[in-house]
Amino acid sequence: MTSDSSVADCPAAEEFLGHPKGLYVCFFTEMWERFSYYGMKALLFLYITKYHLFSDDAGYDLLGAYGGLAYAIPVLGGLLADRYLGMRKSVVFGAVLLVLGHFGMAYEGVQASRVDGAVVQDTVALQVFYLSLALIVVGVGFLKPNISTIVGKLYGANDPRRDSGFTLFYAGINLGALFSALICAWLGETYGWRYGFGSAGLGMVIGLVVFLRGQKHLHGYAEPHDPTLLEQRKAGLSLERRIYLGSLLGVLLIWQLIQRTWTVHGAMHLVFAGFVAWFVWFLVTQCSARERGQMLSLIGLILCCLVFFTMYEQTYGSWVAFSDRLMTHELLGFQMTAGSLTFLGAFFIVVLAPIFAWLWPFLERRGLNPSKPIKSAMGLAVGGLAFLPMVAAAQSVGDAGLASVWWLVLAYLVLEVGEVMLSPIGLSAVTELSVARVVSLMMGAWFLATAYSEVLAAGFGKLASIEIPQDGALDTIGAAAKYAELFQLMAWIGLGFGALVLLLSPLMRRGMHGVK
Repeated sequence: MTSDSSVADCPAAEEFLGHPKGLYVCFFTEMWERFSYYGMKALLFLYITKYHLFSDDAGYDLLGAYGGLAYAIPVLGGLLADRYLGMRKSVVFGAVLLVLGHFGMAYEGVQASRVDGAVVQDTVALQVFYLSLALIVVGVGFLKPNISTIVGKLYGANDPRRDSGFTLFYAGINLGALFSALICAWLGETYGWRYGFGSAGLGMVIGLVVFLRGQKHLHGYAEPHDPTLLEQRKAGLSLERRIYLGSLLGVLLIWQLIQRTWTVHGAMHLVFAGFVAWFVWFLVTQCSARERGQMLSLIGLILCCLVFFTMYEQTYGSWVAFSDRLMTHELLGFQMTAGSLTFLGAFFIVVLAPIFAWLWPFLERRGLNPSKPIKSAMGLAVGGLAFLPMVAAAQSVGDAGLASVWWLVLAYLVLEVGEVMLSPIGLSAVTELSVARVVSLMMGAWFLATAYSEVLAAGFGKLASIEIPQDGALDTIGAAAKYAELFQLMAWIGLGFGALVLLLSPLMRRGMHGVK
C-alpha cells in the first residue's frame, strides 16, 4: 500500500471493533508514553517545592518553562519528520530519549534543608534533574506530534470514523495518565520520589516495545517519504546521523536554558514570532483561497486550545498545591496523596470518551452534530464552570478544618466534559483542515499553542503563590483567599472566551468549506 492510500482500502481483517488496527498500536504506544510523562508531571511541582525546597514562584516558573518546552519542541520534531526522518524513526528516537530522561529523574541526591534561613540544595542532584528534564523535552518533541499524525493518516478523506477514532485515541492518552497518577505519584509521595520517577521510565520502555512490534499495522504511513535523503553524507556523517547528533546538542542547550526559566520564556516568544511569520508567508504564497480559509479556521481552533489548556494546566499547578495544603485526601475509604488525586482527570476522560465517541456520530445521523467551532466554544465555557467548585472549596476552608476532596472530584468531572468536547476534536481538525504537505508541522503548532498555555498557566498560578514559613505553620485562611481569587479569575476567562468563540463560529464554519 502506498502512503497515498487510505485505510478504507484495507480488508476487513485489518480492522478491529470498526477501526484500523494501527489505531490500537498508536493507542497503546501513546498510553504508555503518557503513563511516563504524566506520572512524572503529577510529582514535579510537589518534588521541587517539598524536596528541593523551591519557592512557589520558582516552582511555577520551572513548571511553565518545562511544560512550554515540552510542547514547543514538537514544532521542530514535526518538521524533521515531515521532511526527512519520517514518523517511525522520529517516534523511536523520541522514545529512547524519554526512557533515559525518566530514569535520570530517579536520582534524588540529598534532600534540601534550611540553614539560618537559607536553602541548601544538592547541586549535583539538581544538575542531573535538569538534564533529565531536557532529555524528556526533546523526546516528547520527536514522539508527540508524529504519533498523533499517524492516527490521522489511518483514515481516508471524509471518513466518518475519524472524530470517534481520535476520541478513542485520546482515551488511550488518559488511560495512561490515570494509571500513572495512581502508581507513579502514589509511589513517589509514599515510598520515595525515585520509585515514582523510576516507574515512569519503565512505562516508557513498554511503550517503545509496543510501537516496534506493531509496525505491520501502520502500512508504511510512518516511513520517510524519501529515504535517500537520509543517506546524503557531509563531514563523514549521513543526514540521519547529523539530525540525531544535532538533537543531542539540543538536549545540552535545553539543559542550560531550563535552569534559567526567563530565557525559556523569551525563546518561546521568538519561536512564536517565527511561526507567525512562516504562517503568513505560507497563506499568502502557498495556499489557494480554499486552503487559506481552512488554515485560518484551523488557527482559530488552535487558539481555543491555548485558552482551554491555560485553564487545564492549573490541575498540575495551583490545584495540586491547593489539594496538598488545604484539602482532605480520603476518597471512598482510600487515603490518597495530592499527586495521585490527579488521576481524577484521566478517570473522567476514560469514562466520558466512549460516550462522546458514540454521541457525535449519533447526532450526525440526525443532522444535530455541532460544528467544530461550536464544540470548542462549549468546551471553553464548561472548562470555566469547572473552577466554580474550586472557588467553593477555597471558601469552605476555615479554622475548623480543610476543604472536602469531593469539591475536587466535581471540578474534575466538569473540566473533563469540557476537554472531551474540545481537545480530541481539535486534534482531528488538524489532520482535516491542514494543507497535507505541512500536516505534521501544524500538529506541532497545536502543541506550540499548548506550550504557551503552560507558560500562561504558570503566570496565573503565581497569583496564588504561598510563602511557607520556616516553621511550616501555614496561614490557611489567607492562603485559601488567594486560591479563591485565582479560581474565580479562571472561571471568568473560560466563560468569556467561550462566548466570544460562539459569536465567531459562523465565520469559522464558512472558512472550513464543508469540513464538519
